[in-house]
Amino acid sequence: MANLSELPAELKYTKEHEWARMAHDGALVGITRFAADQLGDVVFVELPEVGASLTAGQPFGVVESVKSVSDLFSPFTGTVMATNDDLRDAPELVNEDPYGRGWMLKIKRDANKENEEDLLSAEEYHTLIQEH
Repeated sequence: MANLSELPAELKYTKEHEWARMAHDGALVGITRFAADQLGDVVFVELPEVGASLTAGQPFGVVESVKSVSDLFSPFTGTVMATNDDLRDAPELVNEDPYGRGWMLKIKRDANKENEEDLLSAEEYHTLIQEH
């Protein structure tokens, strides 16, 4: 189980185990170490095309591991600005460095930020995963 100190405090988290690193021009998104550990060895990541429209709380892709296949959920409504092409050839980066080189996509958030209050702080996410 993750210690609170292992969760980057600057990130926002979803109840579906994605993280978001906010920036002025968008947000990087990936899955948490907890999710990566639950999945086991990631063998494939399917991501949307650059320019695709995303809706907060809706699936944007799939991560496949030796154990299972899981949907990935967008923390925001917006447009895909970039995807991590390194994951095509090295999906194991999701397990090795989920908060760094294992990032999945960059989203340009819509001006309407109403869904952002649904995102969790590191402390709130830590409480959530303690219940699992």
